[in-house]
Amino acid sequence: MSVPVARVAGVSETVPTSDDPTRVAARMAELADEIRRLDVRYHAEGVSDVPDADYDAMVRELRALEAEHPELVADDSPTASVGAAPIGATFAPVEHRVPMMSLDNAFDADELRGWAERLARSLEREDASDLEFIGELKIDGIAMSLRYEDGVFVQAATRGNGKVGEDVTANVATIASIPERLDGAPPVLEVRGEVYMPNSTFEALNEAQEAAGKPRYANPRNTTAGSLRQKDPTITASRGLDFWAYQLGEVVDGPDTPRQSDALDWLGELGFPVNPERRRIVGADALVGFVEQWTEHRHDLDYDIDGLVFKIDGLDLQRALGSTSKAPRWAIASKLPPEERTTTLLAIEVSVGRTGKATPFAVLDPVFVGGSTVQMATLHNDDQVRLKDVRPGDTVIVRKAGDVIPEVVGPVLADRAADSEPWVFPSDCPTCAEPLVRPEGEAHTFCVNPFCPARQQAQIEYFASRGAMDIDGVGERTVALLIAEGLIVDSGDLFHLDFEKVGELEGYGQTSVDNMRAGIDAARGRPLASLLVGLGVRHLGPSGAEALARAFGHLDAIMAADVEAMAAVDGVGPTIAGSVAAYFDDERAKALIEKFRSGGVNLVGPEVSETEQTLAGMAVVVTGTLAGFSRDEAADAIKSRGGKSPGSVSKKTAAVVVGESPGASKLTKATDLGVPILDEAGFVSLLETGVVPGVPTEDAASDEAAPEGDAPADAG
Repeated sequence: MSVPVARVAGVSETVPTSDDPTRVAARMAELADEIRRLDVRYHAEGVSDVPDADYDAMVRELRALEAEHPELVADDSPTASVGAAPIGATFAPVEHRVPMMSLDNAFDADELRGWAERLARSLEREDASDLEFIGELKIDGIAMSLRYEDGVFVQAATRGNGKVGEDVTANVATIASIPERLDGAPPVLEVRGEVYMPNSTFEALNEAQEAAGKPRYANPRNTTAGSLRQKDPTITASRGLDFWAYQLGEVVDGPDTPRQSDALDWLGELGFPVNPERRRIVGADALVGFVEQWTEHRHDLDYDIDGLVFKIDGLDLQRALGSTSKAPRWAIASKLPPEERTTTLLAIEVSVGRTGKATPFAVLDPVFVGGSTVQMATLHNDDQVRLKDVRPGDTVIVRKAGDVIPEVVGPVLADRAADSEPWVFPSDCPTCAEPLVRPEGEAHTFCVNPFCPARQQAQIEYFASRGAMDIDGVGERTVALLIAEGLIVDSGDLFHLDFEKVGELEGYGQTSVDNMRAGIDAARGRPLASLLVGLGVRHLGPSGAEALARAFGHLDAIMAADVEAMAAVDGVGPTIAGSVAAYFDDERAKALIEKFRSGGVNLVGPEVSETEQTLAGMAVVVTGTLAGFSRDEAADAIKSRGGKSPGSVSKKTAAVVVGESPGASKLTKATDLGVPILDEAGFVSLLETGVVPGVPTEDAASDEAAPEGDAPADAG
C-alpha cells in the first residue's frame, strides 16, 4: 500500500507497506501519538504547531492504514475522538450538555458528491439531486458555546474534547458583538459559533508589535486562541475579537425552527451576528459550485476561512441521519486548498531593491501551498529574522494567501538540529560589496551605493512594470540581459535602444525585437502620471502622481515647483512634496528626464477637465465588473467629476457601486455602515446628477419638512 505522507515535525516520512505488519503497527502508533499531541495543543492549549493541511494529511494516512489493517486499530485511536480534554487549572472545566462534535472532511469535489449520495441512500432516495442543504463559511477561529438563562449571558465554554471544555466567560464577555441580554429568549438557550479575529485587526496588531520591536503574531487563529486564554480580561478586550453564530445547542422551550436556516434567521433576530454568506442549496452539483465560488473569493473577506460547511437543512432529517461517535452524518466540512504548509529552509539570502532596501528572503525546499509551488518567501527585515529565529536547516511553516507574497511564519522548534546557529545579517551588499547601512530609527537596512547593479536593475524593472509604464517585452530577464550587454544603464536608455544589437543577442529573433520595439513605442505615449510612478520616487504612489500631473500639467512645471506649491495640491501633502522636490534636485534625475525628453516620452499632463464637477468631495467605491465601464474607466469617470475612488469602504463613502462578482467584504461593510448601494444604472445617474439615487438631498429634505402655504412653521 502506498500512502502520501505529510512533512510534519516529529513524524518520520517512511511509508510502510502492507506486507510489513511490524512497520505498519509502528507507523500507526507514531501517527496516533503525534495526532494526540497536536490535539492537546490545539483544543486544550489553543496552539497550532503545524498547518491544518499537514494535520489533515496525518489523520487521513492513519485512517487509511486502519482501514487496511483493522486488526491493528487501537481502542483509543484519535480518529474516533474529538479534540482533547482541558488541561491545567487556569480555567474551570465545563461539561457540555449537548456534545460539541467534530466534522468529517471532504477534500475534493468527488468526496463531497460521494457524501451527498450516501445521505440520499440513507434517506431512501434515488439520488441527492433534490436534497436541501445549507452552505456556510468555515471560519478559521475558536469554536465557542454561549449559554443564556432567561435571556442573560451566563457562560462561555470552549469545545475541549467535545464533552468537557473550559470556562472562558469573563474573556468572551468582552467581545462587543456578543449580546449580554436577549429579548424574547427561551429559559435556556445555548448558541454555538466561532470566535475570530478580523484580518484588519490582526494586521493592526502586528504593526503595533513591529513598532514596539516585538515579534509578529503568526496568524489570526492562533492569536485569537491566545487572546481567549488571557488571565486578564482587559487584555482580551484590547484584541478586537468578533463572533459568528452558526448552531443551536441546548434549547429549553424554544420556538419551532424546522430548518437550520430558520434557526440561523431566529438567532439573527435575537441579536447574534450570523454570517451573511450562508446559502440554501439543492443538490450535490450546487455544493461543488459553492466551493468553487469561495475558493476564488475567499480573500474578499476580512476574516480567514479554511473551508465550507454543508448541513442537511431539515432538522427532522438531521435527527434521522444521526451521528457517529465523533461527527454528525448530516454535516461535512469541505476543505479549501491549504495556505500553510511546512518545508525545509535551505538558505537565507538578501535581495537589494530599487531604493537600495536590502530584504532577507528564504530559499525553500519547494512546497505546494496556496495554489502554487513556493520556492522562496519573504522574511521582511533583519529584526523579523531575529525575532522569528528562523535558521537555515529549520523545518518552517510557510504561508501563502491568494496573491500575497509567500512568507515564513516561523520554525518548528521540535525539528531543529542541536548544532543550529542563528543567522546573521550581512554587513556588505551581496551585489556590489559596498557596506550596508541601517539608518537610525528605521527597521530596514540599505545599500546606499546609487550605482549598485542590483538597484539599477530593480529600478528599470519597476519602470517597465504594468503598474508604471507597462512596457511589453521588457521583463526581468530582458532587463538583466540588456544591462549585462551594456545596452542600457537606466530606464531612459530604453527609449534609445539599438535594436540591431538587440537582434544579435541569443534568443532574440525578429519577432521578439519587433515586439520589444512596439512595447517601447507604446510607452512613449503613456500618461504623465505613469511616468511619475515609474521614477520610483519614495512616497509617491499612483494617486499622488495623478494629482501632480493634473495640477501642474507638465513635468517641467512639477520640477520647477517648490515644496509649498506641491504640498498644496489635494492628495499630495508635505511628505510627498518634500520627497518629489528632493528627487528632482538631484542632477542624475535631471539627466534622466533629458533622456526621456529626447526619446520622445510624453511629459504633458491631462488638460484641466471641463466636465461638471458633480461628485466634488464624494468618495465612491466600485466593486465587481460593470458592463459599460472597465475598472480604470469607472475610476476615471469618478475622478474627472471631482470625486475620489478609494479601494475600501468607510463611513465617509458616499455610495458603493456593485457589478457582477463583487467583493463580499465591501458589500458587508457597506451594509453595516448604512452606505447606499447602487447598480450600474444608479452609478450612471450619480455621475450625471451628483445625487445618490434613493437618498434625499438637503433641499429635498427641507421641502418635505416645510409646511404648506405661507403660515409659519409653528402656526397652530
